[in-house]
This record gives sequence, C-alpha cells and structure tokens, in this order.
Amino acid sequence: MSRGLGECHIVERTIAFLIVASVLAVLIENTPEIYNKHASWFHWFDLMTVGIFTVEYVMRVATAHLSPDYAGKSFPRLRYALSFYALVDLIAIAPFYFARFVDVDVEMLRVLRVMRLARMFKLSRQLIPAWHEFQTLNEGRSLRAKIFALLEPTGHSGRLHAYIDNFIVFWIALSITCVIFETVASVRTMFAIEFEVIDVMAFTIFTIEYIARVYTAPENPKYKHLRMPHWAHVRTGQAIIDLLAILPFVLESLFSQHLDLRFLRVFRLMRMLKLTRYTSAMETLFKVVMREWQVIFASVFVMMLLVVLTASLGYLFEHEAQPDKFENIPQSIYWAVVTLASVGYGDISPITPMGRALTVVLALVGIGIFAIPAGLLASAFTDQLRIDREAFKQRLMLAYEDGMLDHAEKELIVAEAERLHLSHDEVKRLTEEARTEFAAKEAQDHTHANGLVLDAKAHPALAAAQFKLLVDQLSLIAQATGENNLRKSLNDIKANHQAELDVLTIVAKRTF
Repeated sequence: MSRGLGECHIVERTIAFLIVASVLAVLIENTPEIYNKHASWFHWFDLMTVGIFTVEYVMRVATAHLSPDYAGKSFPRLRYALSFYALVDLIAIAPFYFARFVDVDVEMLRVLRVMRLARMFKLSRQLIPAWHEFQTLNEGRSLRAKIFALLEPTGHSGRLHAYIDNFIVFWIALSITCVIFETVASVRTMFAIEFEVIDVMAFTIFTIEYIARVYTAPENPKYKHLRMPHWAHVRTGQAIIDLLAILPFVLESLFSQHLDLRFLRVFRLMRMLKLTRYTSAMETLFKVVMREWQVIFASVFVMMLLVVLTASLGYLFEHEAQPDKFENIPQSIYWAVVTLASVGYGDISPITPMGRALTVVLALVGIGIFAIPAGLLASAFTDQLRIDREAFKQRLMLAYEDGMLDHAEKELIVAEAERLHLSHDEVKRLTEEARTEFAAKEAQDHTHANGLVLDAKAHPALAAAQFKLLVDQLSLIAQATGENNLRKSLNDIKANHQAELDVLTIVAKRTF
C-alpha cells in the first residue's frame, strides 16, 4: 500500500513539473531570438507534454468508475468528464489537437498558443484538496495562527505548507537565475522587460513573506514568552536575510535618480541565503561546528602554523632569485596557501632547487593537512544526522509511553519530521523502530518485576528470606496505617483481586 502511495506521489510530482516546464516554454516561445533557433526542440517538447497529458486524461476518464466520488452512480465516466478537473485537463490539451485537425489562421493560432497557459490550472488538482485539508486542520484557529502554519511546519500545516515553500523556493531560484544572466549584455538586451517584471514580482512575493513572518512572530514558540516577539524575530539571522533580499530593490527605486546604485543589483544574490530556511543542512552544520569547534580550531591552527612556516622558508630560498615574486613573507603566504591546497596557479613558482623541493613536500603534505578539517566535518555531520534521528525516535518513544498518541503529540511529531525534512518512509521506519523498542523495554521491565518472585522449590533458603522481608514490610505498613485501616483496605479490593487478597490475608493474620 505504501509503495503504491509512493509511486502515486512520484507521478503527481512529475506531472506538476511538466506543467510548470510547459508553461515556461510557452512564455519563452514569445522571444523570437530563442524560439527561431530552437523551434524543433520546442515542438518535440510540446508533443511530449501533450502526449503525457493526453494519456493522463484518458486514464482518468477510463478509471472514473473506480473513484469513490463516482462509484455506484450512473454514467460515472460521463460525470467525471463534465467535472471541473476533467475540463481543466481537456483544456490543457485541446488547443494542440484543435490546431492539428482544424484549419486556423495566424491570429487564431496565436490565441491557441496563449491558451496553453491554461495548463497551469492543472495544478488545482493538488492545490484545492490541500486547501481543504488546511482548512480542516486549522478549524477554530485565528488568522495569525493560520498564516504561521502556512509559513512554518506546525504539525497542522498540511500539504499546503509544502506547496508554499516550493513556490517561494521557485521564485528564489528564478530571481537568482535572472540576476546571473542579467550580467550578460546580449541576454540583458533580449530579456530586459522580462527581467524587470520578474524582479518586481519577486520583490512583491518576498516583501509579503517578510511582513507575514513578522506579523506571525507571536505564534512562534520561540518568541511566545517574550514581551516583544515581533522585534525578537526581526533581530534573527533569517529575518535579516529576508530584509536584505528586498532592500536593494527599495534603495534602487528610491535613490536611483540621484545616485548610481547599479552595484546593488549584485546584492540581490543574497536571496540565495533564503534557501537555508528550507533545508536543515545549515542548522545541522552549525550544530556540528559548535560541537566540534575545539578539534576544528586545532586543525586550523596547525594549517596556519604550517602556512606561515612554509611561507618563511619560501621567502628565504627564493627571495634572492625572484625578488619581484617573493618580495616579502606576506606575498609568500599566497604561494604557500595555493601550494598546500594543491591548486598551484603557476603565477608564483620556485626556481631554486631548495624552493622546488619545498614545493614538492608542501604539495604532498597539503593533501593530508587540508583533508583533516574536511574529514572532521564530514564525520561530525553524519554523526549529527544520526543524533537528530535518534532524538526523533526518542521523542516517539516518549509519546508512546501512555499507550496512545493524542492530537498535540501527533502535531509535535509531524512538525519535528518536517523540520528534519524526513521522508514519509523514514518517518514510518523510525516509528516502527520506536514501537519495537518501546515494546521490548516494557517486556524487559515486566521480566525484571517478575524476577523478584523466586522459585521456592529450587531456592528454599532465598524464598524464605524473601518471605521474611515481605512480612517485615507488612508489619511496617500495619504500624503506619493501623490494623483496622489495613483490614478495611483489604476488604475494599477483595472483589477485584480475590486471589491476591487470600495470600495477603494469611500473611496479615500471622503478622498481627
């Protein structure tokens, strides 16, 4: 069953990718400089996407009678064909077949090409159910709590939160790509208007996101106990990155008439740092550096010591032969670093026998010296991932202590899984491991508890000593509570524990 669901998710993601790619292709077709050179590629890509969308449409219509929405109803396939989703799927492929089988003029052909943009509505198949799920999960919550659930994993965010994340990541990647290609003069001339439109849209989206995150800061568990949660969020590193992502556009718009601020466009690449919010890799790396900083500092110290030492020796051996290149020790440090890093640009190289011998030694030593921090970080990074997953498993075991998961525990587990970016299969595997370990722990505790009762025939002396210990404990209880109170308590539990009560009564009579 889980395998079928996994394959279904793969198919949905593939179709969603083709929808976005086909829409982008339609937009790029409006640029003759690109379309005329690669018209055949656009044609074959359009054929492929239309073919896939057609197969999808036919299969959905053919299997409509198996859908729970139409099963048991008359004419299920016709009912599905007239539904909203089926009409959207039909509109996505209809322009292609209409242009093939009907004679159309140039103007109609342009209209049909533009109509291919309607393929974007095919995404509604994922978005509308995700919206209904989000409304159900957040029923009764405030508007601020709902917006926070859209922006951050909360356990009641649902699939819509993932779609919002993917939407923002898409615009980050698109804006960064535009900034990079905008530095190419020929591309900038060709797509000047498109770049401007994309920049305005990206600025609008990132500004709305920034305002929404500041507005929902009181919903964040990190800031709920603070007096000024909004200000606490604004001071965080992620909020500063979000601000830097939109600040260059604002400064260019306000002061471009008085100052030349074209250099600020390069700072739009700061938007790349926004991607750190959507992966746990940077957080894991930060934990690794904080945990292993002493070892990393020691390796860096050894590297710096070796660099200064080799730079001094290089200056000593090469200064007289090449006074322009090994003019001083700071200049020799550059040669030592590129040599230790096994890069060797060739702009500075020794010519004396001792200098060349030193270069050979440095090149061999540098492989090991520079590999130490990389090995430490790789090992610690893997270990930190294991620790995070073990902590997640321990959280699951704590949640299972009462024998069941309540709503709050489920939300906490889902939020933690989203924060660690664990897949559905990984969460399922860790859940099964937690259940197994919790069951084994319960069985072990039960065994230890039962182990206090000894076999009287096999160990009569130990059994007698244990019996005497129980009698002494009952005596202390009788002295503390009184004989009458103890007898009354024994009578109260007689109905439910008759067998145990008979044994305790015999012991009590012998004691009293």
